[in-house]
Amino acid sequence: MALLKETRAPEPTPAQVEAESARLADKGLAALGWRDEDLERAARLTWKINHLKKATRAIVPAHVYQRAEILLGVADFTGDSYKLAKLCAQSDAKRIVFCGVRFMAETAKVLNPDKEVLLPAPEAGCSLSESITAADVRGLRRKHPGAPVATYINTSAAVKAESDVIVTSANAPKILRKLFETNPKVIFTPDAMMGRNLAKELGRTLGSELVVWDGSCIVHENFDAASVEFYRKMYPGVKILAHFECSPALVGAVDFIGGTGDMMRWVGEHKAPSYMLITECGLGDLARTSFPEKVFVPMCRLCPYMKATDLSRVLRALERPAASQRIDVPAAVAQRARRPIERMFELAEDSSPA
Repeated sequence: MALLKETRAPEPTPAQVEAESARLADKGLAALGWRDEDLERAARLTWKINHLKKATRAIVPAHVYQRAEILLGVADFTGDSYKLAKLCAQSDAKRIVFCGVRFMAETAKVLNPDKEVLLPAPEAGCSLSESITAADVRGLRRKHPGAPVATYINTSAAVKAESDVIVTSANAPKILRKLFETNPKVIFTPDAMMGRNLAKELGRTLGSELVVWDGSCIVHENFDAASVEFYRKMYPGVKILAHFECSPALVGAVDFIGGTGDMMRWVGEHKAPSYMLITECGLGDLARTSFPEKVFVPMCRLCPYMKATDLSRVLRALERPAASQRIDVPAAVAQRARRPIERMFELAEDSSPA
């Protein structure tokens, strides 16, 4: 399918820039410390992007780790990998401009083969996704014949195609429990720390019952469990939440463990003097704007891949998309990758006991 032809956005009028600046401020950018001149610069871009979305029937899904001006200024929906995958599959848009990283855009393409999928920052990869290949999965299958492969969604389409079911940090415990109902051994790829946390939660023995690949996320592997006690003393009553990809030592020291969507729901449902979200910094920005009445203690790491996308690159993808921004997944790979993703939807939403 050829790229859609170049479409230029008109320049906004001064009144339109002023109105858009006010909208961005009200959405939460002012609360995050944005100055008037910063808001005005962003407003010129967000106005054009939102204009072009309508003109070209495009949608902009954005992962919660994206920059605040993308989440609050141009995203049609935000969320974790599971939510974005579901909503992209339900969309009737002609074009998906995915503000995230490559494996997410590939998942959107697998679920939407007839839509044009663009990744504004083509170099936005993922250390975890790049830690495993399709050949590695085939090697695990040979070494552990008969064991089903549960693969974390943070992987390439080629790796998904070699898997039996995809999981996210939110639904992995439920799905693995269902797999263990009929299998004495399960292979989990590629996040080693998440695999260790799952083994502990499920009461399974690493190696003999749960085989885990040795991959890691450059953001979550660097959090220090020893610092948790320090922050508890500094902020009495603080509730500390950590992502499933953090180390088992850190997970054992916090109040809640889960995916990004789980963490946001937990904050919304609980009252505490303050909260700490141990994950990528983008979630903290989203939390502060979603819950302005609550206090958040910063302890986060920036993901260089997630932060590679900015408003100017989103605008370019809409106005004059480059070949490098276009996401293509070979038909044979996409067909095989789609089934384990759909299997995830089936198992995650199965209401029978797990």
